[in-house]
Amino acid sequence: MSQIESLIFLVAAAALLAPLAGWLRVPYPVFLVVGGAAIGFVPGLPTVEIAAEVIFVAFLPPLLNASANSFSPLGLRQHLRPISFLAIGLVLVTATAVAVFSHYVVGLPWAVGFVLGGILAPTDPVAAEAVFRRLGVPTRVETIVGGESLVNDGSGLALYQVALAAVVTGVFTVWGAAASFVLVGGGGLLLGVAIAWLISPLWKKLSDPTVTITLSVLIPYGVYILADSGFGVSGILAVVAYGLYQAWKSPIMYSNASTRLQAMSFWGTLIFVLEALLFILLGQQLPSILSGLDRYNVVQVALLALLVYGVLLATRFGWLFAVPYIQPLLDRFFKTRYLRAPWKERVVMGWSGMRGAVSLAAALAIPLTVQGGAEFPERNLVLALAFGAILLTLVVQGLTLGPLVAAMRFEDEDETEGRLAELKARHRSTLAALRELERRGEESGVPEPSRVRMRREYEERLKRYESGLRAGGLTRDYSEESRAWRSLRQSLLDAERAEIVAARDRGEVSPEVMRRIQRDLDLEESRIGG
Repeated sequence: MSQIESLIFLVAAAALLAPLAGWLRVPYPVFLVVGGAAIGFVPGLPTVEIAAEVIFVAFLPPLLNASANSFSPLGLRQHLRPISFLAIGLVLVTATAVAVFSHYVVGLPWAVGFVLGGILAPTDPVAAEAVFRRLGVPTRVETIVGGESLVNDGSGLALYQVALAAVVTGVFTVWGAAASFVLVGGGGLLLGVAIAWLISPLWKKLSDPTVTITLSVLIPYGVYILADSGFGVSGILAVVAYGLYQAWKSPIMYSNASTRLQAMSFWGTLIFVLEALLFILLGQQLPSILSGLDRYNVVQVALLALLVYGVLLATRFGWLFAVPYIQPLLDRFFKTRYLRAPWKERVVMGWSGMRGAVSLAAALAIPLTVQGGAEFPERNLVLALAFGAILLTLVVQGLTLGPLVAAMRFEDEDETEGRLAELKARHRSTLAALRELERRGEESGVPEPSRVRMRREYEERLKRYESGLRAGGLTRDYSEESRAWRSLRQSLLDAERAEIVAARDRGEVSPEVMRRIQRDLDLEESRIGG
């Protein structure tokens, strides 16, 4: 089997593992990481080799851009202090704790220890968010966990790159690394925002969905390469900043709803394939990593990985439970009082600190050699410890987070406020549509009966939203009425689809006409939610 055939096999295996995880109600990253490890030991399957220097460029820009685009800039602004405190302060403390353990217990050089710390410092919310959506947690917990992961991807990997450069060049000082972290990271943020601002007018002028989606993929790559190779700043943070700016502008980024729907589908598929490949690629390399260990055997490495996992867990819970109570200094200067939230929320935030695709990409990107052609110090050991710790966070925490959230029995105090804000926004947009309908009137060229039907539809929406607002946003009558309306609307669309297909089968419409009508029906279905 060639490497291309092996790669196709790996993607197919991931496509089968993901729905299996859904049927078993297990977060799919757990299945992918375990499946990748198992596939690595399949005899006769060639190992897919991807150069270490290609990993960052090939995988990280789309992964980071997608994470930034899926996060609400409003949520980031509302919870900026706690997110920053976790995503920067906790990242630095976690990386330092892992480096100290690696140096004094494992025997790694300081710079290599910080490389391992930089790999394991960022968290991945994919598995946690799947549980949050299914069981429900306070909105602020979900926002902070997601925002922390987005920002600490940048801060953790910026620290990783500084430490990696120190290993490769052989020059490492704490103060030098700290200065590089601030300058390289800050420069990346500024460059990402500047590029996003400069190219934002471009999106309004694009009408072809294929060109628009292609550029949405290529530009993050360009941002990363320009920042990393052109300006010598953090390409990772540049892509994160670019993605956040684009998220803020996304409602006007695409020229029409069809392009937006196509882009969402394409990006969902792309991110799934990239994450699956990262999990399985590292799993495939696990046999050669374990066979290349020098100072430790497999059992000892497993024990060390368990201890590294313990360091990650202890550092996270220690930060969440101890640091907020250092008064009055922190409250006065950082205003971190939210972190003294109910203990249930802090337990869930602590247990949600799993590691995932970004950490795997960083591990795979460790080069084989350093300056002068010598081997990277203890590369196989670092990879084995990273993989072991990532596997433990996903399996142990990923499989138990659901029962933990269920046992906490949260009552989301933010739910009513969030629902009211949504209803107000929908109410305002519907009023604006009605005003525009009245303004256009007869000059629109649409017959009066059609305008009446449009007006009636918008007025029905308005009644539902007003009913919800009067009831405080969470009325049972509103939700039942809304469900009934959506069910009826869905039935009507299904009937339209069936008739169009029947008309095509009778030869009354061409396939091209049928596709155009089906596309319009798909767009209408996407709006059923209100």
